Amino acid sequence: MFTGVARADRGGETVFAEARGMAHRAHGVPNTLGTRFALASGTKGFTAATVLSLIDSGLLTESTTVRSVLGGELPLVHPEVTVGHLLRHTSGIGDYCPDDEDPPPGQCLLASTSDYLAAMAGCPQDFPPGERFSYNNGGYVVLGAIAERVAGVAFPDLVRERVCEPAGMPDTAFLRSDDLPGNAATGYLEDGRTNVFEIPVLGHGDGGIYSTVADVHAFWRALPGGRIIEAPERMFTGEEYGMGLWLVPGGMALEGGDAGVNFRSVHLPERDVTYTVIANAGGVMAMSRHLAELVAAP
Repeated sequence: MFTGVARADRGGETVFAEARGMAHRAHGVPNTLGTRFALASGTKGFTAATVLSLIDSGLLTESTTVRSVLGGELPLVHPEVTVGHLLRHTSGIGDYCPDDEDPPPGQCLLASTSDYLAAMAGCPQDFPPGERFSYNNGGYVVLGAIAERVAGVAFPDLVRERVCEPAGMPDTAFLRSDDLPGNAATGYLEDGRTNVFEIPVLGHGDGGIYSTVADVHAFWRALPGGRIIEAPERMFTGEEYGMGLWLVPGGMALEGGDAGVNFRSVHLPERDVTYTVIANAGGVMAMSRHLAELVAAP
């Protein structure tokens, strides 16, 4: 029951590319290889790259503290929490939207940095910074707010300038879920309703960017080649998670899941393999396994 797009590249050639299902069911608009889909937490890779680009420009360091940039706006965040902690999910800050809980009330109304910071303000610290890894959506919201503040540029524009333009990703942007353009897919829940009341109206550092399968593959070509940040291996260092990326055998992955949004993209540099699946309903993991088997075949 896969509804979305899938693409696999090996050795610089596309060996599989297919679109299935509807981008908009009510209007009978089919998904195509050029359809723009929400990536949910796949956004975190772009956020990390944006922050590291600001570090390369001298506007931030990994040791920059949250408090030194945001002042008293998040009073419950430990004063020693740094940009490096946030990038690696070791900050210990409270999360406004934990993955193992239902979305907070009013999440669909979030549209600006001030909205997200207000949602974060009442979240107490969970553990001392640096103590352990704990995946945290709120941490990447804070990274986005810090990046916006030090650069003096709205976060969506900053991602475009620092990541999308140098990587050649013209169809990647933060789009309003209540005002999608005609080439963007609407997400659908299991009961057939759209996801407009289930996701923020406008995404931020932790998720919500829209992209195409071609743009995602452009990101994987640009990032390791140093076209976005210097020393890109910084993002790929760790055991299970680097910076904005999950580490998998032989490479790294971007992943995201939300109501009506499913995404997985794997890049294996030594094998020169990339495969991506984006869906506005379900079936991502089965299709991803199929692509993995396809690119592994002689």
